[in-house]
Amino acid sequence: MKTPLIVVPTYNELENIRKLIPILLDLPVKPDVLVVDDNSPDGTGDAVLEFESTGRVHLLSRPVKAGLGQAYIAGFGWALERDELDPVVQMDADFSHKPEKVVELIDALEEYDLAIGSRYCSGVNVVNWPLSRLLLSWFANKYTKLITGLPLEDATGGFKAFRREALAKLDLSGIKSDGYSFQIEVTYKLFNAGCSVKEVPIIFVDRHAGTSKMTKSIVWEAVWMVWHLRFPWLF
Repeated sequence: MKTPLIVVPTYNELENIRKLIPILLDLPVKPDVLVVDDNSPDGTGDAVLEFESTGRVHLLSRPVKAGLGQAYIAGFGWALERDELDPVVQMDADFSHKPEKVVELIDALEEYDLAIGSRYCSGVNVVNWPLSRLLLSWFANKYTKLITGLPLEDATGGFKAFRREALAKLDLSGIKSDGYSFQIEVTYKLFNAGCSVKEVPIIFVDRHAGTSKMTKSIVWEAVWMVWHLRFPWLF
């Protein structure tokens, strides 16, 4: 019998990770949890090791802060090296993604290869964002849909579940993007590889504790990445 794996990237998420891990371990799907920590100076990695005795919590430490996308790439590679792990879920550590929705995403994989927790497939379901950021996110998704042709309302969301066989179709070494653009690139490449995608409605609540990792460079990377994906021969 396969074991689901939840991959959680962290950088200075000490308060959140101590609360999140017990909730994830208690989910009815009985997942393992892999925390990919970028050498957090607040001791996040040490907090993860407090759960090591469960046999279901794993820490993948990276020496420096190297970006969200590459943290997920490292986590995906770790998962694919272990045949017993299937499916693979990615989620934030800050409670923006409700842990109980993991079960619904995994259930969607009975019929689909990739399930995305979507903030926009049933209206606009975002809590605690300023209007400027909400509009940026909403227009970014409309822009992405227009340029790439992805039939999705939320291509930039970071709450996803993958069938193992779908995840294995990705050339992980060829993915260099981060942030919004990482989410778009992974979904676009899987969709073009013939994977079926399901959007599962979620309510996104802005982070519980800590500070946001969003930067202007992440936004601009996404602006240009969609053109690279759709028209690679131009670059």
